[in-house]
Amino acid sequence: MELRHKAQRDGRLSSFLKQELGLSTGLMNKLKWNERLFVNGTPRHADYPVQAGDVITALLDEEKPLYPAEEGAISVLYEDEHILCVDKPAGMLIHPSRSVNSGTLANYVEYYFEKTGQYCAFHPITRLDRDTFGVVLLAKNAHIHALCSDLHNKGLLCKTYEALVLGRPEPGEGTIDAPIARRPLPSLLREVSPTGKISQTFYRLMEDYGQYSLLSLRPITGRTHQLRVHCAYMGFPILGDPQYGNEESRALSSEMGYTTQRLCACSIAFPHPITGAKLCIRSKQPL
Repeated sequence: MELRHKAQRDGRLSSFLKQELGLSTGLMNKLKWNERLFVNGTPRHADYPVQAGDVITALLDEEKPLYPAEEGAISVLYEDEHILCVDKPAGMLIHPSRSVNSGTLANYVEYYFEKTGQYCAFHPITRLDRDTFGVVLLAKNAHIHALCSDLHNKGLLCKTYEALVLGRPEPGEGTIDAPIARRPLPSLLREVSPTGKISQTFYRLMEDYGQYSLLSLRPITGRTHQLRVHCAYMGFPILGDPQYGNEESRALSSEMGYTTQRLCACSIAFPHPITGAKLCIRSKQPL
């Protein structure tokens, strides 16, 4: 990807890269050491004095990943030259780990980029647990990733989930405010603890089915396993959750044939990082 800008003022190249082009400091440093910054077609360092009328170019080349590209089905919900939104199924990891190097969303997206002739890389803005399904937002390069991360940090990226839970919450709408910490090693699970980090989740009852109910969940903070931990802590664990469920929820889940948590990232709403247009992208998967 190439970013190009015609200077309307005098100043150091670094100031144009940060202000007019919106590059992060980390990305700017990476580009300058790899001679990917140009003024009027000539490689320049970040302290180069730019004059009004000069043309600034930044080449955002992406490195080849260490994991292999693999052919696999991905459901594209939205795509343009900057971002990609896919509908991740349950049972799929977002990216490879030390023990798993194939069969992940990253492997399949890398193949998709190659197949469609796109020189892009896998930059997840949002992440889901392996068995949580629904919308995943990806940036196609490090620059867009930084812009989307900034939107996220400013609270402009709104994620909404839906979940089937045991029983029903009382009251039917509210905010769960309970700090979450990691359990003692070697466990990878989380728990509500007074020593944990501030964690907040807004919930709203959508349907009451008697033994279980459908909730809309919106994470205000973004802790690992936050929705699953909060629902279990409040006494309405998510059905199908083998790690945070209780005896009653496991029995009902078994009766209903649920082997993975019934938790869907159903929508994501945000202003486009380049155009500012308001986007709302919804999953097509049933809960």
